[in-house]
Parts: sequence; C-alpha cells; structure tokens
Amino acid sequence: MVTDTGGINDQSFNASAWAGLQRAQEELGCEVKYFESKTDADYAPNLETAVDEGYDLILCIGFLMADTLKEVAANYPDQTFAIVDNSSVGDNVIGVNFATEQCSYLVGVAAATMTQTNNVGFVIGMVSPVMNTFGYGFYAGVRDTNPDCQIQCYNANSFGDAAGGKAATINMYTNGADVVYHAAGATGLGVIEAGKEQSKLVIGVDQDQSSLAPEAVLTSAVKRVDNGVFALCKDGVEGTLKPGSDVNYDITSGAVDVAPTDTLMSDECKAAVAAAKEKILSGEIKVPATTEAFDAAYGSDYYTLDD
Repeated sequence: MVTDTGGINDQSFNASAWAGLQRAQEELGCEVKYFESKTDADYAPNLETAVDEGYDLILCIGFLMADTLKEVAANYPDQTFAIVDNSSVGDNVIGVNFATEQCSYLVGVAAATMTQTNNVGFVIGMVSPVMNTFGYGFYAGVRDTNPDCQIQCYNANSFGDAAGGKAATINMYTNGADVVYHAAGATGLGVIEAGKEQSKLVIGVDQDQSSLAPEAVLTSAVKRVDNGVFALCKDGVEGTLKPGSDVNYDITSGAVDVAPTDTLMSDECKAAVAAAKEKILSGEIKVPATTEAFDAAYGSDYYTLDD
C-alpha cells in the first residue's frame, strides 16, 4: 500500500489500512508492504516502485492520490489498484468508499448533547467532496439535536500538521467551544493533544482514538478501513476482485459507527446516540452526503466550508 502524506503513524486511516494488510498477512498469507509518502511528489514513484516489485494488488490510501493514480494506472493496464475514499479512476482500479456522514452524524449528536456552552468545534484536514461528508454529518447531527448550538470550524489544509491542529483547537476552546471533532488525519493528533492539555473534550476519527487521551476523547467516528482493506485482500486471494467498480460500505455492515468507548458519555448522551443510530439504520434519518442534499435540508449558509 502507498500512504498519503499523513503517514503510517497517523493513528487514523493510514494506520487502519496498514492494520488491515497486516491481518491479511496473518490470516491469508499475503506478502504485504507499505510505501510512505512524505509529500504528494512521492505518490507516483511509490506507486511505480510497488508495480516494479510485483505486488498483485496496490492500495492507495486517500482521495489525494486519485489524480496521480489515474495517470499511473493507465500506464500499467495489467496491474490491479484500489483507492480508499475515492471512486474508481480506471478499468484496473477499485474504488472503496465509506458513508462517513453517518458516523459523523452520530458524533454530532454526542457533541450537541455533551456541550455545556452550546459551542462546539470542527477541524477538517482538507476541503473536498469526500471530506465534506464528515462535515455534513457532524453539522446535521448537531443541528438536529441542539439547534441553538454554535459550531466553529477550521480547515487545516493538511493531514500532517499536528501543531496547526492543536493551535486551532486551543483557539476554539478560548472562543467558547468545549467539544471539538476532528476529521484531519495526523493533524488531528494536535487536536487531541489540545483537549488533553486544556481538560476539554475531543472527538476522534477513523479509529477509536481514546487510547491517545482517555481523559479527553469523548468518542470517535470510526471508519473501518482495516476491514475494507482485508476484504479486498481476501477477494484477491479468491480471485473475485472487480477492477473498474466501486465498493461502498455504510452503517448497516458496521463499517462506520461510533467507537465502543463511552466512559466519558453521560447516560443522556449514550441514549441519544443509540436512538439516532437506530433511526439511521431504519431509514428514518437520511444523513446528507452531498452539498445539494445538505443545503436542501439545512440551508446553504450553515456549513460554509464547501463554498
């Protein structure tokens, strides 16, 4: 697999993808390796090196690699690739997508229930259609639960700027927020550090991040990239991969959810999250995943990061 610039130790979706590959090594006997990208200039050479080394399936972790992958995949039509958080970009590429708006909605419910100041924050690593699904879900969950709650937002424009994430979060706390959710990869490690230092609540992403600061991480919006990656490897071993198509995971399969760790949640919060989850599962709540759907439900002036 080729990481994005967040790196293998982001404690987020790159780390989760690698965990899925390691499981494939243990359970399926796959030979696995990661190629770490420090900057986006590393994407193409990392992909080409992986091709040269003869891997049957090459995984690209993150939508930021889509343009480069499209070019590289066209040069190697007999090589199978997959990309997480993006649709297929070629006949030899599998797209792997997760309904992150659903788990983000649930942590929005949690934040809106737990805030004591009616003021919460959202730190996004980068604005894109994929990343905006986190924002749409979070904002919708907050609004539906606590219409009077204010949301501060910050676009870090990086998945690897922990210092910037920390500074932005401290600023949000200074301006009244008492719960901050991040969807920012390794930038979010700074968000969690700020919560720990300021004795405020944070909400993690992709993995259960409570181990990073048990006293500060309220919950996490979990995206089981590890399971998706393992499933791809299993299909590869069984010869059932379908290049040129997309695989979509949502809450019905457990691919997105809130983390099981809930020691910092009040009983009211636990009940509200559980009720919201049931409504998503039943179809009573349909969480918007596009600008058009979100604006139709909540107005175009509520979530402004996609302007």
